[in-house]
Amino acid sequence: MAPNASAVTFQSLKKSIENKQFAPVYLLHGEESYFIDELSDLFANVLPESERDFNLYTIYAQESNAAVIADTCRRFPMMSDFQVVIVKDLQTIKSDQLKPLIEYLSNPTPTTILVLCVRGVKLTTKTLPSAVKAAGGVVFESAKLKDHQIGAEIQAIAKEFGLNIEPKGVFMLRDYVGTDVSRLYNQIEKLATVLPAGATITPESIELNIGISKDFNNFELVDAIAEKKVDKIYRIIQYFRSNPKKNPTVVTASTIFNYFSRLLIYHYTRDKSPASATRALGLQWENQLKSYVTGARNYNAFKVIEIISAIREFDTRSKGIESRQSEWDLLYDLMFRIVLAEGNIAI
Repeated sequence: MAPNASAVTFQSLKKSIENKQFAPVYLLHGEESYFIDELSDLFANVLPESERDFNLYTIYAQESNAAVIADTCRRFPMMSDFQVVIVKDLQTIKSDQLKPLIEYLSNPTPTTILVLCVRGVKLTTKTLPSAVKAAGGVVFESAKLKDHQIGAEIQAIAKEFGLNIEPKGVFMLRDYVGTDVSRLYNQIEKLATVLPAGATITPESIELNIGISKDFNNFELVDAIAEKKVDKIYRIIQYFRSNPKKNPTVVTASTIFNYFSRLLIYHYTRDKSPASATRALGLQWENQLKSYVTGARNYNAFKVIEIISAIREFDTRSKGIESRQSEWDLLYDLMFRIVLAEGNIAI
């Protein structure tokens, strides 16, 4: 029994493969290549090793064509219940040359599991996805993570490795790795090799095993800014400046911008009860509100608007537009403008 195509996620699809619940055809496409590669590897291992020589076909589309793929799918397995045909880089075959494959999908061979991989590209044509669905198949879009999805993804990956993770640990990994899913898996897998099953990933374990400072990171910087701890702000910025490759200014500026953008929402949120404010700000945990409550006391709405304008100016000037200052000098100046903001804005 195939998974529900309308609710297909990486985790649900992975589970159905592990439970040997197969559809006749799968179309894996999207900009995030990691999930496509992982699923492709899972499909490559659904057959016992003794059956793979005669029943596992890996076809590289740039070296083949739709007719060859369709003919391969029509073969019958040898000494096995089914065969697996994995087509990689299907995007290299033009849509107007897919007719033999579309014809196959109108009557797929029941003993063939066909896996079509469109790596790094989201399909814009509806012809192939519609044919896959009509054949009883599954269409999975592997989309790039958005910023607001990273925290939940980190938690899910940690759970996959049998670990829990503290909120601060989530922020540290999010700022260090960003939306690169492959790197997220690699870093959490690294932690899973040194931590016992069921352990909780803490800032200390991240610092010890990955090398991200638990005291000098964007999470700590935002907290220092919220509390107007000037000495701490400049200590963190100095640390960033001495480790520029691990602490790009563009990430720091983006993190600060996101904070003040949410702080402005917080100011204009009528219901500031923890549950309501958490939803309004798009946060995962209520304890994240602490920095916004503190920030609201130190920066009124007019100051926040002035600061957001200063961050935008930093972004422009750090790209060399109307400025010859180094990005680090500009970042120091930005911190100065933030803590001394008076709320002078043109209305």
